[in-house]
Amino acid sequence: MVAGAVAGILEHCVMYPIDCVKTRMQSLQPDPAARYRNVLEALWRIIRTEGLWRPMRGLNVTATGAGPAHALYFACYEKLKKTLSDVIHPGGNSHIANGAAGCVATLLHDAAMNPAEVVKQRMQMYNSPYHRVTDCVRAVWQNEGAGAFYRSYTTQLTMNVPFQAIHFMTYEFLQEHFNPQRRYNPSSHVLSGACAGAVAAAATTPLDVCKTLLNTQESLALNSNITGHITGMASAFRTVYQVGGVTAYFRGVQARVIYQIPSTAIAWSVYEFFKYLITKRQEEWRAGK
Repeated sequence: MVAGAVAGILEHCVMYPIDCVKTRMQSLQPDPAARYRNVLEALWRIIRTEGLWRPMRGLNVTATGAGPAHALYFACYEKLKKTLSDVIHPGGNSHIANGAAGCVATLLHDAAMNPAEVVKQRMQMYNSPYHRVTDCVRAVWQNEGAGAFYRSYTTQLTMNVPFQAIHFMTYEFLQEHFNPQRRYNPSSHVLSGACAGAVAAAATTPLDVCKTLLNTQESLALNSNITGHITGMASAFRTVYQVGGVTAYFRGVQARVIYQIPSTAIAWSVYEFFKYLITKRQEEWRAGK
């Protein structure tokens, strides 16, 4: 759990500016001042027009949520992977077990992380009225109720369950080729994590666009002949299509893939390092008793 918490915090913090760009590029009807051609141009314009630290707004709530969320995530994954593998393929590695363990771990991760995602994405949007986390939490609670923090939970799960299934199965598959002995091997963890993140991110971008819409309740999209709050995955899918057509489902795909490649590489390399370090010290402690 310690290894998972450290990996999660580092993953989200290091790549946070790109995550800010991704959120804005997924906007269905962005302000003319927030229309970007690519990730680098977006990051440069945000810093130049809104200040050096603007891409980092909301980082504190993300780090606060990422620690416990990833601790539960990796602990659940490791336990279930071993238990299911022993049942499905005793003494070996099972892709079905890896995928199933990743799906169940996602339920816990998203339950802990969803409120932080809502606050983070509202603070990342162009012209966001929120400068502090407490201001955003208070406004959402008062204006939309506590349910707003979990409005996108089902969509988040619908996105993250296939994302994590693809992610874990790809990672474990690549580990079988690059690191068949399953020893601590930093280069194999980085490469496997990066490839797994890229594949999973590209495949689930349409769901991420819907999640962003549910989290932000983007005002310009809501004004496009749509009344009230957007609730539920079906409503989000319908709204995205009405506002931008089929291509709108892939808004921000470049930023999402660019974000996930180093993000998952960092997460797996840090996680495997701390797992190796903690396991080694436990073995040395037992041997010294």
